[in-house]
Order: sequence, then C-alpha cells, then structure tokens
Amino acid sequence: MAAGLLAAGAAHAATELVIATVNNGHMIEMQKLSPEFEKANPDIKLKWVTLEEGVLRQRVTTDIATKGGQFDIMTIGMYETPIWGKKGWLKEIKADAKYDADDLLPAMRNGLSVDGKMFAVPFYGESSMLMYRKDLADKAGIKVADKPTWDEITTLASKIHDPKNGVYGICLRGKPGWGDNMAFLSTLVNTHGGQWFDMSWKPQLESKPWKDAIGFYVDLLNKYGPPGSSANSFNEILALYNEGKCGMWIDATIAASFITDAKQSKVADKVAFAQAPTKVTPKGANWLWAWALAIPAGTQKADAAQKFVTWATSKDYIELVAKTNGWASVPTGTRKSTYANPNFQKAAKFAAAEKAAIDSANPNDSTLPKSPYVGVQFAAIPEFQSIGIAVGQQMSAALAGKTSVDAALKASQTAADREMRKAGYYK
Repeated sequence: MAAGLLAAGAAHAATELVIATVNNGHMIEMQKLSPEFEKANPDIKLKWVTLEEGVLRQRVTTDIATKGGQFDIMTIGMYETPIWGKKGWLKEIKADAKYDADDLLPAMRNGLSVDGKMFAVPFYGESSMLMYRKDLADKAGIKVADKPTWDEITTLASKIHDPKNGVYGICLRGKPGWGDNMAFLSTLVNTHGGQWFDMSWKPQLESKPWKDAIGFYVDLLNKYGPPGSSANSFNEILALYNEGKCGMWIDATIAASFITDAKQSKVADKVAFAQAPTKVTPKGANWLWAWALAIPAGTQKADAAQKFVTWATSKDYIELVAKTNGWASVPTGTRKSTYANPNFQKAAKFAAAEKAAIDSANPNDSTLPKSPYVGVQFAAIPEFQSIGIAVGQQMSAALAGKTSVDAALKASQTAADREMRKAGYYK
C-alpha cells in the first residue's frame, strides 16, 4: 500500500520546463503541437513565454548574464550561441544516435557550435536569396542567371521599373537595425570585398568596399526602389511583394513560402528564385541565420530540457508538422533529409534555391580579407549589437537623403571605433 502511495505521489511531481520563444509562425506552431510531447513524456509539463523578437533578446540576455534562472530553454540565434557557448553560459547539446546530428545542414551545425561542440539546435534556418517576378523578366527579354551579378540585377531593375503602374524595379531593406537593414547591407559589403573589422579589430567602415557598396545601394534604391524605402524591413516589403509591387527582392529565404502561397500573394504563380547577387567575390553574399533552442547552464532541469529541444528539432517533429499542416508548412533550413524528401520538393518550389543558398554560407569564412570574427551578416562579439544599431541609423539616413554616404560612413566609423576602444580591443 505504502509503495502504491509513493508511486502516485511521484506521478504528480511533473517537471515544469519554462520556455522563452519568439512570436513567429513556426514557433506558435511548435506550441500547438507540444501536447504531443507531453503525451509521450507525462512527467514533463511545458510553460511558454512568448515574446516579440526585441523583447525576447533583452529578457534572455539579462537572465543568462545575471544567472537569473527564469528559463529552462531559450530561443536564441546564431549571433548569441557562439558568444554564450564560449562563456560557458549554455549546456552542450548531447543528442543520441536517433537524433542524427549528421543530418543537420553543415552551415547550421557549424554556426551553432564552438570548437566542435553544439550549444544550440536549429529549429529553422535561413539564408538570403533573390526572389523575382519571372513574368516581368520574360517580358523584358531577360533570363536571370542562377548566380546573378549586381550589374545584371541593376539592368533588370531598370527594365522592369514601372512606377506609373505601381511596380518598382527592386525592393530592399532600409529600416535601421543590426538585424534589419544591416543584415542585408553586411552581405552587400561582403560581396564588394569588405568586412566589419580587420585582424586587429579595427572597424573598416570608411574603406573602399564600404563606400562602393553603400553608394551603389543608395543609388539603386533611389532610382528603382519604392518611395520611403528607408522605413522598410522584412514585413513591409513582404506586404508590397504580395501586392505585386516589387519586381525583385533580396531577403530571407523564409519569405519564399509566403510569396508562393496563393492565399496571401497575388503573384504566387509568377515568382522565381536565384542566389543572392555577387560583385567582387561570392564570399558572404548569402547571409546565414537560425532560430535555435538552447539550454542555459543554470537550469536545474537539464535532462528534461535536452529531451524537449531534441524532440522539437527532430526528423519526427518535421514529419508531425507535415502530417498536421502539409509539407509546405514544415520548418525549413535545418536537415538534409527534409530537402531529400520528394513530398517537400513537390510542395516547395523554392527548396533547391534555398538549400543552395544555405550550403554556400560559411560563418567562419565570409569575407575576402581575413576577418577575426564568426558570422556572415554580423560579427559574433557582444559589442556588435550597439555598433550595428548605430551604423544602421546612419545608413538609413543616407538612403533617405538626410546625409551623404561619406558623412554617414565617417560617423559610423567614429561610433564603431569608440565602442571597440571602450571594450579594450585596442588602445
């Protein structure tokens, strides 16, 4: 009898995992499907804290830096993972053979690892690519190459730009932010042969590649972009594209699933895909990002947390989403097996271009001159957030015509230099 009571008591003491996540479509879907995990693991209960991206970043950064212990699992990105992993703030992810870590795309695995140890697992991943209106390119008599150059893009933009009929040649991010306009602009600078910092950690914002890249960008959008581009980021351009107002867009591969969805896009059947354009070098032309699940070093519930993060990023989970919502809705950019699946290939006409973009991105070698940092469209150092925000504001001002490109880059260099000196990178 006593043994029976003890067993009953143990059954009630379920481990509660508190999970901090970002409020986007794939993550909301994970919450809806998580009762499946609880059913298979009756001793674990999940509690969700869903936040806007900016708020999520602040909350999890504060919590982990102060060892607050509020969360057992955190949704973080490729920027935080190598920094926090190196500091010992995250548990190493130890997946079993069934998880098949070798099935993860190498770019994703490497971007979430430090010295060969994985400190987060990718929930979905993305690169950047060219999404264009094939009907407009055909009408202009232009065949877009699989790997176009920026010169070819400029020519196409000039031919399909038709503002009288509400079509702009090209739409690109202009809204300030290290993850907004600077995500795109860093890749543009990379392919022009530039970098954020040289091997002595000196900022390079007044170098020729930066001047060439930003001058080109401002000129291109002023000629062939929609009015008010300095206020546009991903969501604003997505809305314009779905209305048929953008001839071309270079942005996150995740956009492909939205612009090919006839329920939300007026041009769903007219879209084609190619790699992000290149200029001087192909290095760093496609960005790389993953939203990933990580376990803070301070949690008392590491074993249960490991169980959940490996479940939510497993092949079985992807199959579960496909069964529930169809193959077009699965989280992409993480596993080789997803791209090898004929059902996925049929549902996602962007699959091949997306995978090629992700495969070509290398966070450890993304610039023509050697760089001391990891990251394609960011530098994975704590100081980068504030530098990226400051530079983003200057670039947006230059695009809006409030300052010249040279003045914006000079102010950016001064801000970055001040931040790096303050942090003790050099005297």
